[in-house]
Amino acid sequence: MKEKHISVLLEESISSLNLKDDSIIVDCTLGYGGHSSNILARIKKGFLFAFDQDSEAIRHSTDRLNAVGTNFTIIKSNFVHLKEKLQELDVEKVDGVLFDLGVSSPQLDEKERGFSYHEDARLDMRMDRENPLSAYEVVNNYSKEELSRIFYKYGEDKFSNNIAKKIVEYRATKPIETTLELVEIIKTAVPMKFRIDKHPARQIFQAIRIEVNKELDVIEPALEQALSILKVGGRVAVITFHSLEDRLVKNFFKEKCAIDERLKGMPNIPEEYLPDFKLVVNKAISPSDEELENNPRARSAKLRVIERIK
Repeated sequence: MKEKHISVLLEESISSLNLKDDSIIVDCTLGYGGHSSNILARIKKGFLFAFDQDSEAIRHSTDRLNAVGTNFTIIKSNFVHLKEKLQELDVEKVDGVLFDLGVSSPQLDEKERGFSYHEDARLDMRMDRENPLSAYEVVNNYSKEELSRIFYKYGEDKFSNNIAKKIVEYRATKPIETTLELVEIIKTAVPMKFRIDKHPARQIFQAIRIEVNKELDVIEPALEQALSILKVGGRVAVITFHSLEDRLVKNFFKEKCAIDERLKGMPNIPEEYLPDFKLVVNKAISPSDEELENNPRARSAKLRVIERIK
């Protein structure tokens, strides 16, 4: 299964990093090593630092990277600790940073991880299995108001309140323990006509997963750290998979590349007032038709790239 995992926007993201033989690169989302192994093959005199909080992914990727080269270090940590962990290794500046956000395909496919609404498993959804908070705790312990809030905020589901109400009613008699048990409860809260185009549990499972792993909370602090350690000419590339992530990254990059409103229109803006960064592409890069044909899971992926220019 892991060998069948297809890295999304592989060539586009790696080429956007503008790799050189001696580049120092950070892959903040190692996963099962698709992007990292390809990066490593192109930086024979450089070095790769790769972050992941999933022990199983690290075990698999260590073997995969060792088959390519030995000039890498894997760091078991959430990428929100990017700068701190690199400083512990005496790394102050790098040439590129890659983020491939969200859950990996192998995590979705391993039913015992409890990410999928198609497979029956104990509610879990933890990327880091040492995380004390799992989907089970969220579903069974959060109040109706808290559930409704995360379903609407992270899942953008218009039936959030009704779904939260049904969950609270059901768990009053017994705990909700499995993924398909939760799916059936969600179905009772959604009108039949809204189940035709998409699975009624998709957005709710996304919302719970984001809450469990605090996915959106860590993006902006990590991006801030990534930009702070970039050398001039270095780039940060970010792959997102849903509108919440993409909007956050888009707005963050836009702000970093913006000229102060008070200076716009001036014929000669002093260099010290110009932004330190520029967008490498103004519009997000999407998967090609060929990639979508080979990997339907890539359909919502977007790639955004920023470069330090001074």
